[in-house]
Formats: sequence, structure tokens, C-alpha cells
Amino acid sequence: MDDQEVVDRINELAHEEHELFERAGKEEISPAEHERLKFLQVRLDQCWDLLHQRRARRAAGMNPDEASVRDERTVEGYVG
Repeated sequence: MDDQEVVDRINELAHEEHELFERAGKEEISPAEHERLKFLQVRLDQCWDLLHQRRARRAAGMNPDEASVRDERTVEGYVG
């Protein structure tokens, strides 16, 4: 997956996340939709992490295609 594909995936996930957030603000969402929202948030974090890895590898003169999606526990455990 190249950078543009990652960005496109981020946009798709973010769009769906935004729709669910908007609906959640206006009405109660179902438990399944709530779980979907949590799933989307994790996938977005993974995509952003992958994009950052690819850019960092490129900046360091390394092959960005060697970046890989990290597991949920890793990307959700970052402390900023």
C-alpha cells in the first residue's frame, strides 16, 4: 500500500467515523454502531501510524514499503 492508498483509506474511515459521531450526537446509536465506532478509531490510528512510519522511513533513506501495520495494542498504547 503506497502513501496515497493509506491517505485514501484514512479519508474513508474518517468519513464513516464522522457520520457515526454526528448520529451519536443527535440520537442514541446501537451497541453495534458503538462497537463499529471503536473499531474505526483503532483502524484510523493504525493507518496514521503506518503513514508516519512510511514517511519516516523515506526521510531516513529507507524503503517505505517495509513499514507495516502495527497491532492495536501498540498504536493504542502511545503516550504523547
